[in-house]
Amino acid sequence: MNFLFTLLALLSFTACGGGEEQGGGQTASTITLSGDKFSVGHEGGTFTVDVKASREWSAFSDNDWLKVTYNAGTSHEGKVDVVVAENTLTASRRGTVVVKAGAGRSVITVTQEAAPEIKYSDLCPLDGYQLVWQDEFDTDGILKGDWTYQTARAGWVNHELQTYVEQTSPGGSTVAECSKGTLKINCFKEGDKVYSGRVYACRNTGWKYGYVEARIKLPKGKGTWPAFWMMPVHFTAWPDDGEIDIMEEVGYHPNYTSSSIHCKKYYHSIGTQKTKERFCAGAEGEFHVYALEWTADYIRTYVDGKELFYFENDGKGDKQTWPFNTPFYVILNLAWGGDWGGAQGVDESVLPITMEVDYVRVFQKP
Repeated sequence: MNFLFTLLALLSFTACGGGEEQGGGQTASTITLSGDKFSVGHEGGTFTVDVKASREWSAFSDNDWLKVTYNAGTSHEGKVDVVVAENTLTASRRGTVVVKAGAGRSVITVTQEAAPEIKYSDLCPLDGYQLVWQDEFDTDGILKGDWTYQTARAGWVNHELQTYVEQTSPGGSTVAECSKGTLKINCFKEGDKVYSGRVYACRNTGWKYGYVEARIKLPKGKGTWPAFWMMPVHFTAWPDDGEIDIMEEVGYHPNYTSSSIHCKKYYHSIGTQKTKERFCAGAEGEFHVYALEWTADYIRTYVDGKELFYFENDGKGDKQTWPFNTPFYVILNLAWGGDWGGAQGVDESVLPITMEVDYVRVFQKP
């Protein structure tokens, strides 16, 4: 009985394909592993596998969340080191590491547990707020649900160069899609046109006052103009009805994110806009949290929890200075060129580009 157990264990760690003469004149190689099944927590981690082989060997993985390095050694004995990235999805996943020696293969199976369910109502950093709407982008595919797409020709607004389309370009490429837990807004050239995405959350209802937050990774390159902002549901005229820009950035001024408001008295066309910018290291290429706190008395924005912009209601009841007392809806878009994004030209060599959004959450006081 013990002999049979030992034999089965050896077979589970050994791959045949070289080393000894076999029928047909082929040689078999042997690969012996110190382990071939590993379970890792959602937070990620590392592990090492000892390898003995009868010839030169290598190791690799086709899973992008598994980073594999190895030292085969001069005697064909060595180690495989595996780094497992954090799993941010609420579903477990399984991957493999392959050790290869000639025609022989041995497979190391890695199972990682799902990220724990988060109680979103506890995530607002401000007291007294409750979650009223969110999208965590956990469902792969075309953006649906409470979202609608803007369609518009190039030059439609701000002399921007992109054409906004619904879901896909004429060639079938997506301008907004969810995968691996994030929303990707894509901007790319197809033929002689540049296509991109501009999407609205709850356009017909919106929210009046609250705390609005998104975690976003910005693209790089001269010509980019990503934005996270809000417009009034009952829009009749700009800037009369107001605009709230939670986050904007242009590629020729990299990593400087800004917040602004626009209304009849304060807007950029007459040089009176209220705005503020600050350098945010890694805004391009890394995720950062951008947020708006909006009350009847003031508008305040944050970057990674630190206040960036503050605009106070003057209390005069004048729509020209405070039109921010009606419902507004959320907008995410990636523009190309235009009055600001293209102020120093555009560099089409950076295309395609992507603005990646981890989540959007809206909190209000009961």
